[in-house]
Amino acid sequence: MSAPIKIYGDPISGNCLKTKWTADYSHAEYEWIALDILKGETRTEEFLAINPFGQIPAAVLADGHVLTQSNAIMVYLAETSQSDLLPDDSYERAQVLKWLFWEQNSHEPYIAGRRFRKSYLGLADEKIDPEWLPRGNAALALMNGTLKKSDFLCGDNFTLADIALVAYTRVAHEGGFDLTQYPAVEAWIARVETLLKIDAVERS
Repeated sequence: MSAPIKIYGDPISGNCLKTKWTADYSHAEYEWIALDILKGETRTEEFLAINPFGQIPAAVLADGHVLTQSNAIMVYLAETSQSDLLPDDSYERAQVLKWLFWEQNSHEPYIAGRRFRKSYLGLADEKIDPEWLPRGNAALALMNGTLKKSDFLCGDNFTLADIALVAYTRVAHEGGFDLTQYPAVEAWIARVETLLKIDAVERS
């Protein structure tokens, strides 16, 4: 019997991994279907029939409905499970969603963007948008300030916000960011990796 959810993703992508980690933490029954972005496997006719934008992650539900965009998939998984990753209180829930929106607009474009170009495309710093390094550092500094005050981004409770933000933060060094400048962020990464039962990344 096939799993009710199929999640298409590439393990080099933080956006894909955060959906997988949410599914694992939520004890969702799912099938992980690995695709290789660098080999163009998201551009095949078969995959474009699932997501015409050619982007991963993508989730196909038991009824055939397709979900795209990593944070939307994460919210769906949290809402359809018994996990406590999304608070019931409307204000607290909005705080989690705030971080999800911020991650995609003010964090991921710079930190993930630099990482992909440096680590996977092999580009030198001068070939990468010079604004991305200071903007990524500004995002890390904001997180560090928040995490000096609490164990997690939304206070004392582990939520979707932490899964969404840890995915690319934990590998930010691969994009040229020095995480040792952000000790509260480093301590938070370790806490989240433990909760998600994922191996710590060598950040030296």
